[in-house]
Amino acid sequence: MKDFSKINNPYSDDKVIDACSIFGMMDTTGKPFSGKGVIKAIANMHFRGNGLGGGFAIYGLYPEYPDYYAFHIMYLCPEAKSEVEAFLKQGFCIVAAEEVPTQPTPAISDPPIVWRYFLQVEAQNGGGLSEDDYVVEMVMRINTGIRDAFVFSSGKNMAVFKGVGYPEEIAEYFCLEQYKGYIWTAHGRFPTNTPGWWGGAHPFNILDWTVVHNGEISSYGTNRRYLEEFGYHCTLQTDTEVIAYAVDLLVRRHGLPIEIVAKILAPPFWSDIERLPEGQQKLFRTLRQVYGSLLMNGPFTIIVAHHGEMIGLTDRIRLRPLTVGVKDQKLYLSSEESAIRLICSEPDRTWIPMGGEPIIGRLKPTGASVSARTEMLGKRSVAR
Repeated sequence: MKDFSKINNPYSDDKVIDACSIFGMMDTTGKPFSGKGVIKAIANMHFRGNGLGGGFAIYGLYPEYPDYYAFHIMYLCPEAKSEVEAFLKQGFCIVAAEEVPTQPTPAISDPPIVWRYFLQVEAQNGGGLSEDDYVVEMVMRINTGIRDAFVFSSGKNMAVFKGVGYPEEIAEYFCLEQYKGYIWTAHGRFPTNTPGWWGGAHPFNILDWTVVHNGEISSYGTNRRYLEEFGYHCTLQTDTEVIAYAVDLLVRRHGLPIEIVAKILAPPFWSDIERLPEGQQKLFRTLRQVYGSLLMNGPFTIIVAHHGEMIGLTDRIRLRPLTVGVKDQKLYLSSEESAIRLICSEPDRTWIPMGGEPIIGRLKPTGASVSARTEMLGKRSVAR
């Protein structure tokens, strides 16, 4: 009998470069919902992973602590936990702390210790920094300076849960069906050039920014060195980490709108820029000159989320898949349309966006109509 496994993987190297699954779901009215549908959707793309990474980001899940930074920290040994907690007591007011609830899951073996801390920045600790800048600095100090400890989630009223396993197994392990949020993103990983380990699973996070990614960032070295100039340090051994830090730098610190950030990460080709009106040519040339080191080379599809927005973006020639779905007030982003239709059998609309053109879901103002629509702004598709 013919061995069909050799057709797509003739060298048996256990790598499928176009794999990984991503999924995102947002209620644009801000109403929290269970993640059961998201878990079902990402499990439907099980074959795109290999069990070496799965994870979820949830927004709005900690309404009892909305104003405190929620640190999720994994420890590879008890000594690291003691050292980190001493560090946190010096730098923050610890409002609450507990081990993240888990349950026995047959497929999950040798998990790290995972705790969550709800933290307040005390006035005397900032040293002239904004609270957000202070938190970023403290995350970097833990991740670079304390052995066997990794802060993998650090935003307010949001959290990342991730590890080694298929995403549905990670959801079971962390009891995610007990949580509700108004944005959920999910990822099933198929590690290619970086190791499959608990910290290297997706999503990647800083403050309330999260990123899930299918593809490969071949510009990682250039991107990483540029971000290091602004105090970001990549410690989680995968290329996706640079995307989270780049978005935080560009949006939060440099004040750029996400539509412009998309043109930095996935800019138009020079040949396309030359055909634009003079004013747009000047804008895009300036972005390439100022932020050329943050251009993301390589094939990618990403879902970026933070409070109030969920964004889908592909590379300029769309080498990785992304399908968009809209149903009433819900926005769906997925590697495959089948995953959307599994949990939303009759969407109002589905489509495949153009390469390099962001799909942006935003919270509606209170009292606004909840009927979903898609507007075309120039060449940009924006779901609202």
